[in-house]
Amino acid sequence: MPEPTKKDEMPNGQPEESVAPESNGAPMPLPEISLEVSPPPEAVAEGQEPVETVGKMPEPPEPEPLQAVEAQEQSPTENGSNQPQPGGVGVTEQAEAANSAVKEEPGPCSPPQLDDDHEAATTPSPTPQAEDANSVKKLSVDLPNDSVPVSAMGRKDSDGAVWSLGEGQNPDELDKPVVTPPLSTLLTEKPQGGTIPVGADISFVAKVECKDLLRKPTIKWFKGKWMDLASKTGKHLQLKETFDRLTKIHTFEMHIIKAKENYAGNYRCEVTYKDKFDSCSFDLEIKEAEQGSQNIDIRSAFKRSSEGQEDAGELDFSGLLKHREPKQQDDTPEVDVWDILKNARPDEYEKIAFMYGITDLRGLLRRMKKIPREEKKSEAFAKKLDPAYQADKGGKIRLVVDLADPTVDLKWYKNGQEIRPTPKYIFEQKGTLRIMVINNCSLNDDAAYSVAAGDEKCSTELFVKELPVKIVRGIEAVKTTVNERIELECEVSEEGAQVKWMKNGVEVPTGVRSRYRVKSEGTKHFLVIDDASREDTGTYSIMATGGTSEAHVKVDLKPLKIFQDLQDITVKLGQPIKMHCEIFPGNIPGRWYRNGQLIQPNDRINIIQRNKVHRLEIGTCSLHDAGDYTFVPEGYSQSLSAKIHIIDPPRVHLDSLNLPENTMTIVAGNKLRLEIPITGEPVPRVVWMKGERVILESGNRVRAETYGDQTSLTIDITEREDTGKYKIVLQNEAGEATASIKIKVVDIPDPPEAPMVPVVGGDWCSMTWEPPKYDGGSPILGYFIERKKKQSSRWMRLNFDLIKELLFEPKKMIEGVPYEVRIFAVNAIGVSKPSEPSKAFTPLAVTSEPTMLVVDDVTDTSVTVKWRPPETIGAAGLDGYLVEYCIEGTDDWVTSNNELTEKTKHTITGLIPGTKILVRVKAMNAAGSSTPRTLQHSVMVKEVIEPPKIRVPRHLKQTYTRRVGEAVNLVVPFMGKPRPKVLWLKDGKPIEPSHVNIRNTDCDSIIFIRKAERSHSGKYEMAVQVDNHVDTAIIDIQIIDLPGPPQCVTIEDVWGGNVALVWTQPKDNGNAPIIGYTIQKADKKTMEWFTCIEHYHRTCITITELVVGNEYFFRIYSENMCGLSEAATQTKKSALIMKEGLQVKTPEYNDHDFKEAPKFTQPLINTAAVAGYNATLNCSVRANPRPKVIWMKNKIMIVDDPRYRMFSNQGVCTLEIRKPSPYDGGLYTCKAINDLGEAQVECKLEVKGGFTFYELMQRGVPLNLIDKYMSEVKVVEQEK
Repeated sequence: MPEPTKKDEMPNGQPEESVAPESNGAPMPLPEISLEVSPPPEAVAEGQEPVETVGKMPEPPEPEPLQAVEAQEQSPTENGSNQPQPGGVGVTEQAEAANSAVKEEPGPCSPPQLDDDHEAATTPSPTPQAEDANSVKKLSVDLPNDSVPVSAMGRKDSDGAVWSLGEGQNPDELDKPVVTPPLSTLLTEKPQGGTIPVGADISFVAKVECKDLLRKPTIKWFKGKWMDLASKTGKHLQLKETFDRLTKIHTFEMHIIKAKENYAGNYRCEVTYKDKFDSCSFDLEIKEAEQGSQNIDIRSAFKRSSEGQEDAGELDFSGLLKHREPKQQDDTPEVDVWDILKNARPDEYEKIAFMYGITDLRGLLRRMKKIPREEKKSEAFAKKLDPAYQADKGGKIRLVVDLADPTVDLKWYKNGQEIRPTPKYIFEQKGTLRIMVINNCSLNDDAAYSVAAGDEKCSTELFVKELPVKIVRGIEAVKTTVNERIELECEVSEEGAQVKWMKNGVEVPTGVRSRYRVKSEGTKHFLVIDDASREDTGTYSIMATGGTSEAHVKVDLKPLKIFQDLQDITVKLGQPIKMHCEIFPGNIPGRWYRNGQLIQPNDRINIIQRNKVHRLEIGTCSLHDAGDYTFVPEGYSQSLSAKIHIIDPPRVHLDSLNLPENTMTIVAGNKLRLEIPITGEPVPRVVWMKGERVILESGNRVRAETYGDQTSLTIDITEREDTGKYKIVLQNEAGEATASIKIKVVDIPDPPEAPMVPVVGGDWCSMTWEPPKYDGGSPILGYFIERKKKQSSRWMRLNFDLIKELLFEPKKMIEGVPYEVRIFAVNAIGVSKPSEPSKAFTPLAVTSEPTMLVVDDVTDTSVTVKWRPPETIGAAGLDGYLVEYCIEGTDDWVTSNNELTEKTKHTITGLIPGTKILVRVKAMNAAGSSTPRTLQHSVMVKEVIEPPKIRVPRHLKQTYTRRVGEAVNLVVPFMGKPRPKVLWLKDGKPIEPSHVNIRNTDCDSIIFIRKAERSHSGKYEMAVQVDNHVDTAIIDIQIIDLPGPPQCVTIEDVWGGNVALVWTQPKDNGNAPIIGYTIQKADKKTMEWFTCIEHYHRTCITITELVVGNEYFFRIYSENMCGLSEAATQTKKSALIMKEGLQVKTPEYNDHDFKEAPKFTQPLINTAAVAGYNATLNCSVRANPRPKVIWMKNKIMIVDDPRYRMFSNQGVCTLEIRKPSPYDGGLYTCKAINDLGEAQVECKLEVKGGFTFYELMQRGVPLNLIDKYMSEVKVVEQEK
């Protein structure tokens, strides 16, 4: 019987102490009953299943009828005792297609919750069978919830079966509204549940917004879980769909017309669109009309509609149930079924309904639930005993009652007999609780218990569960021989337990004449076989209530004695074979086997048996006679074995290859596989060798392989190194054999070495090469030549016919392009790989001769010639020129320049005055020297005088103007031979080198002034002299600056809105004429200056459109070609623009002098700062004009130090020290200076939290400052 589910069961499945619910106990076992529960038509149609709950279920207002039927158990008699057998009948639920029996665990359970929409109707159960007097009642209730304690059990019926009513839902919670889930992604408006009376209409509306949908969504209406209402449309159900194009909303409506009572229940709306899904559930409640029960014909009211009626099948789930033939009505007298039901127990409701032809049991139960019932309240008990308790055998249980009156006398009874306090029965009292504890529960404690408090009494039943007998140590396998004693031992969990011994599934007989004896010692049980035989071999098992154990027993014959065993024999092929053995006992027949096959005697094979000796003789052996030979005596499992080995000398069969002189020729790169037949027994060991090297089977490219009667040599890709003689060695037990074969590998020749190019022309070259070192085993037939440009990767073949010589001249090459050539060698096998390319060479040609060779200059010892480059240079370019000369009348040309010159002008020096020479020039490049260009006439070595001439640049022929501060750099070229002398004068006086720098060359003179000043202005005279010839030139330099301000600006007259101004030209015009004036005005109140006119040329002006009532000042800037003057001249008096007709004389006041020397109004304060945190020093100073503020540390000015920031705002001076260190401590001074004086204040700054010597070194502090700081720190520490 399965274990009942307990509320307080441990995680490992072991039950705790069995106590009442108040004491956290476990339920007690119940007698096993069978319940058949038929779900309501709606549940059947919708495919609903019972909903499981965790813990206690809520108590229903009224218990629902369940038919309890006790199931009789078989109690087979084994070894003279009655043992309860596990079993039980579960709850049967009627499904849509077939009935399925579901087996559940027995124990505390409650019936399914039945409300208005989901109530379970019961059907009649089979008539209970008669119980055996010795059988024990067990409870097997299979319901949806198995986690409710026994305290929730209902009551015990008259037949002794206990069934559970559970704790139903609170009636106040039935009318609670269903919480509506939040709006989903598709449904913008969901249908809401409702309540209507029978016969009324109701509509449900669902809306879907389709702004983001491409087509109409799909909607389905369901009742329950699976019933699609689309097939139920009719006069009672209508479905409607509409679409609003403006709002793009689909509206789906479901109308129920003239609702009936069975229309109530749960409905569902599902909307799908592609991969989107949304659903909503809602409830419909149908209220019945209020009518008295006396006016209702209960038998007709609770009959289901048949198929022939008008509204059959419309939302009616009864059509899905099994159809029964309607019973014929009898003429029995009328009875009041209501009175019968009111006075009956709930478990009899179904029986009464079946008796009086009521088929709508669900509606009947719903009507019965609404009938108010009066419950009697106990005066003595606040809480009674639970209907039943359950405890394990050997455990303890607590029975608890709660008294309303604690002073009342209480007595406990067991099967009507009063219980007295003993160590087994202990009574406890806690407040109003009265507890009886039963220790060490046994089967005798399985009884009915009651407690009496005064005149009232409550009772319960205790079920003691007997734990199954478990096998602690199982029986072990036994292997023995005949006539030996066999003893099988097993240990169980309890003493005196009843077990059953089995052999091969059949109970072992243990009678007086039986060969088997059974005994037990405490928890150990034994099965003994004194004289074992081979028939005792089999599988023995022991069965207990808590498990089984089995083992295999094997009984063999006694071992055979062997005087002489079979011996292994090795025989050459064709020789006779003789095998014999000697065994005891004698005269035992036997059989001979070869490799598992029975040997039959024949003309060649003879089998002989003489007493203890058995012989096998074979006349002439063959290879098929080799193998494993076995002699098996009859009746024994033992056998004699030996091996016969047939041997044959190895041989190599090279004749099958048909190779001339056993030589195999193959082209390199192909695959070679030589398969040579071999014979020998056993299979010989084959070794391939090339010279002294052994060829292995595991080789990659070259490998030897042997398969049975043949061996092979495989070379995947043959190479020239594979050429040679190969040797085959075969060895086995019978002898050894050898053979040789030659392999010749022919290949293409090796590539020749890189060719050489000794001679290169303009578009051709000459090349030579050497033949390759290896010709591939075949003579060289010729060569192919290819060439390519060095920068290119495409080779071009130069010959299509083989060249047999080792010399070739490629032609038609492009001059100046680098080329490379390579060679291919050809034999009968093929073309070799290309040789390495030759060194790059370039076809080049010499240039043409230089042009326009003329004499440029002649001195007493030198001649200078110049020329033009050649007209045709060529791809080789031009490396330079070579100048040669010879004395007229000779052919001895002397090179003037040892190194090539790239210039087209050259001076030949070291000549003898008065001699005549000829000069020629050659152009040189990589191809060589060009044809020389020679002067047509000889040149006399004698200098020619050329008068000097100054070539003044065009921009210097006018006045050269520069601003003050700009640089002056003038280059004046001149001509003359020999080198002229140059002299510079300024205003007729020599120029001082300290003011102006002058540098002269052979052909020009440079005057340079780094920073021009006005004093550098003037006329500079340049004189160039060669002997008595002189040439001069004058250069006018003007250095200009900004002009000074105008003089004496006065207000000439004021009238209306006009003012007349007069002024004089400035004293300093900046060394440039004045080109205009700029006049500005300012209101006396704001003194903001505004420009009236610019570039004004006259020295008097009238300013118009002035504002009446304002008083104006005026100032004037002078302007030259450098710009406006730096300062302006302001009128001393102001011009007051007065209204015409009024003359006001304004008194004159002397302006107050606000000038003041610096004075500190707030001094510096001694400050203590923390190292690493910014510190500030503040003070305030008053002075006019604004002073210059200087900060000092230890009398040293702080300048451009990033660790300090200085601010000055409205006279407040601030010094910020960023993240100071102790090194920043010291005396700080703030000093303010202006034209009237100076003032200063001081303070001391102390920085706490110093640094170590290492930290100061890392910060880059100088060593002298570190030493000073460390000494100061020591002094401060000593003072502290």
